[in-house]
Amino acid sequence: MAIKTQAVKTKELKLAIERIGSVSAILTQPDKARACYILSHGAGADMRHSFMDKVATGLANRGIATFRFNFRYMEKKQGRPDQPAVAHAAIRAAVEEAARLCPGLKLVAGGKSFGGRMTSQAQSKAPLPDVKGLAFLGFPLHADKKPSTERAEHLAHVEIPMLFLQGTRDGLADLGLLRPVIAALGTKATLHEVEGGDHSFAVLKKSGRTNEEAVEEVLDTLTAWIDELP
Repeated sequence: MAIKTQAVKTKELKLAIERIGSVSAILTQPDKARACYILSHGAGADMRHSFMDKVATGLANRGIATFRFNFRYMEKKQGRPDQPAVAHAAIRAAVEEAARLCPGLKLVAGGKSFGGRMTSQAQSKAPLPDVKGLAFLGFPLHADKKPSTERAEHLAHVEIPMLFLQGTRDGLADLGLLRPVIAALGTKATLHEVEGGDHSFAVLKKSGRTNEEAVEEVLDTLTAWIDELP
């Protein structure tokens, strides 16, 4: 995909979550944005992690805005991730704020690992307003070395398009289990496999390409998928 560097505005914000408090957030918005991706972070690193920065910058250069935020436990520097209900509330607040800050833009939600799974859980319980699709940057199907599909059961209740971007070496998503899960979801789910990528899309040196090239593949695929959403 041809990439044109765009003028980008970055705003540091506070996101108010009803009955929970406020957390830090970042809106990264190119001048001619055509969509906004509500980008939730993974369990072990916050919204400022280098991977999150790469995604936000790369999507901005492709004309896609991002709204990032910290879950409460990360904001408070607590070790254990929030309970699902708390995480869902943060995601709903983020979607509402992104819609307010980016009026008229197509909204997509999801994110890295834990953040993506919490987003799909929230959507399965009650649709996220005006969100057209969910995109997962490494869906955590199971814990490391504990293959199962229980974490995917709620996906059957998601009625909007879903994109699963998965490395073929992802220790948290055995593709032998994930492929049939996605197939069972039918036309609403799309799987894109990043050859040789791990849970963060890092590739081995012997693969003949760099980690940066693998992330570019992820961003190109994500952008094309967003553009195809109605």
